[in-house]
Amino acid sequence: MALVVQKYGGSSVADASCIKRVAQRIVATKKAGNDVVVIVSAMGDTTDELLDLAEQVSPLPPARELDMLLTSGERISMALLAMAIANLGHEARSFTGSQAGVITDSTHGKARIIDVTPSRIQEAIDQGHIAIVAGFQGVSQDTKDITTLGRGGSDTTAVALAAALEADVCEIYTDVDGIFTADPRIVPAARQIPRISYDEMMEMAACGAKILHLRCVEYARRFDLPIHVRSSFSTKEGTWVVSDPYTEGTEMEQPIISGVAHDRSEAKITVVGVPDKVGEAATIFKTLADAEINIDMIVQNVSAAATGRTDISFTLPTADAQTALASLKKIQARIGYESLLFDDQIGKVSLIGAGMRSHPGVTATFFAALADAGVNIEMISTSEIRISVIVGQDGVDAAVAAAHRAFDLDADQVEAVVYGGSGR
Repeated sequence: MALVVQKYGGSSVADASCIKRVAQRIVATKKAGNDVVVIVSAMGDTTDELLDLAEQVSPLPPARELDMLLTSGERISMALLAMAIANLGHEARSFTGSQAGVITDSTHGKARIIDVTPSRIQEAIDQGHIAIVAGFQGVSQDTKDITTLGRGGSDTTAVALAAALEADVCEIYTDVDGIFTADPRIVPAARQIPRISYDEMMEMAACGAKILHLRCVEYARRFDLPIHVRSSFSTKEGTWVVSDPYTEGTEMEQPIISGVAHDRSEAKITVVGVPDKVGEAATIFKTLADAEINIDMIVQNVSAAATGRTDISFTLPTADAQTALASLKKIQARIGYESLLFDDQIGKVSLIGAGMRSHPGVTATFFAALADAGVNIEMISTSEIRISVIVGQDGVDAAVAAAHRAFDLDADQVEAVVYGGSGR
């Protein structure tokens, strides 16, 4: 008997018929002799609708109350799913994140999991029940308030619970048949990846691939927990995310490039005319860190000899841009920089693959493909298994498609299918 943790995204439980179909899949897993724990997201676009409703009531809703509102979506899903399972003759028990023992810090809107104490979940399993947990939420260790984990947080809930319960596998069900070499909406000929490493998947998630949440992959790697990404709309095998996909009982040859990811949710800020003195850059980024803003790519120009000043550009989530600008304006007099420039019409395109470590010429091929597609590069960032560039937002699709073709990632078979429409 195995312990299987399954997570179903919003498109998988979008309406009553979807919930009934998911219930049948869960019951089939239980009948196969497995213990089953299920994590659910809110139905369809419920979270977006709740956010819109909050904005209609208040332009700046209190973070605590917003979390209280948003977590109601998952509670609706878990209760309805438990009812559907009961209708199939099996007993299911639903739990909120706090009841499931998901303990977080006190940061509303993007809380981080500190600990998981799933005693009530284990008790339900021991009694032969199917446990259903509301994803995306927990309870603050300090304030005891309800918290949310940020967008995609249900993935993190699933992996964290699977690790705490020492599950055999965490299955992430979505509306595509697995992880693909690019977003099928942009590249219909994208190829499904049978197996991928934690490191490659972390880079893809960090670079905008919406299929898995970054923190969930980090969690899985830490506990060496296999993730199985599948579609809730089909019975296809999907994609396995494991520590070493090229040696674990497979005959797969490691590809040079695993995929092309993109992200349209970033903006660029340039701090113009920063005095070229020791500690000024540290002050800028310490200010941003104090505002709890995550920085992605950073470029500093060569200091102009005539003025002794330089420009520092960086990218960050667009949602954090106004907070960043306000924080930087507060230190303008202290640093003495000249001005701030802001650009939210950008996109990030990234080439990911562990195989590029041992293959020279990858960068040249990538840049040549973008040049041939008429896409101008604004910023460049690299790691051992990733090359990322910032381009104009209107050039993102062309850049993704060009890079995908340049590295022969297009599939020969039928186009990839997106069943639900959201990719989660």
